[in-house]
Formats: sequence, structure tokens, C-alpha cells
Amino acid sequence: MDIRIGNGYDVHALAPGIPLWLGGIQVESHIGCIAHSDGDVAIHALCDALLGALALGDIGKHFPDTSDEFAGIDSKILLARVMELIRSEGWTVGNVDVTIAMQRPKLAPYIMAMRECMASVMDIPVEAVSVKATTTEKLGFVGRSEGCEVYAVVLLKK
Repeated sequence: MDIRIGNGYDVHALAPGIPLWLGGIQVESHIGCIAHSDGDVAIHALCDALLGALALGDIGKHFPDTSDEFAGIDSKILLARVMELIRSEGWTVGNVDVTIAMQRPKLAPYIMAMRECMASVMDIPVEAVSVKATTTEKLGFVGRSEGCEVYAVVLLKK
């Protein structure tokens, strides 16, 4: 059996009055991610990890923020398209692990819904999707609630 791992990272600035989408669900918040798409930084990092595992470039290569086609797009659509590409290459997802760094709002109440949503889009068991949330103890741009960053790791099997 062949295996590949991929690592993804994404960051978005935060601003008031924008919906906050993370892991495919809307999180109750007065701030959201500034982006060309819906700004789902968690799904963007996951897409980069999936693409990176197969050396297929990054999310910007496949879904450029200069294209009107992707303006305001639901990031779940992007994840579904990435999964089509992964499967067309003959690979399946073993597991994914996503870490969201955000000072506020508290994300613990949303973790299971994020796991379920991303698992559904990827058509894998929810047990294969880990989502963790952390703060930066008020340090840096994340700690000042100026931005959100996400790290993602995936294991692909063939």
C-alpha cells in the first residue's frame, strides 16, 4: 500500500460584520474572515494538505482569488472538487487532523459539527476527521483577534 502525507496552512484576517465560516459551518461571531471566497480558513488549509500530499499545487493554483467564478464561493464546493481530484488519482483519505488557532469566539461547541460536515463532504467516517481549537494566549495577530490561522495534516492511501 502506498501512503502520502500532506500539510496545509492558511491564515485570514478578521473583520467585524462578516460571517465566520469554519469547517463548513457558520460559527456565531461578530467577526469573520476577509476573503475572496466564504473565507473558510479551515477548509482552505485542508484543501492545501490534500493537494500537497500528491504534489498537485495549492488551493490558489486550482481556485485563484483573481477569478470571478470563486467570488463568495462556499468552500465546501472547493473541498468536494479537491476530493474528486484525489479520487481520480486513485487515492483515498486515511485521516485528517485540523488545528484552528483563534482567540475568540470559543470553538469547542462547534467542533463536532465541523467534523461531521467535513467528513460528509469528503465521504469519509467522522472518526477519520479530527478538529482541534486553540488560542495563542493573547500573543501575536491571533491573540489580538486580528486573524485566524489553521494547520491541517492528511494521510492518503492507495
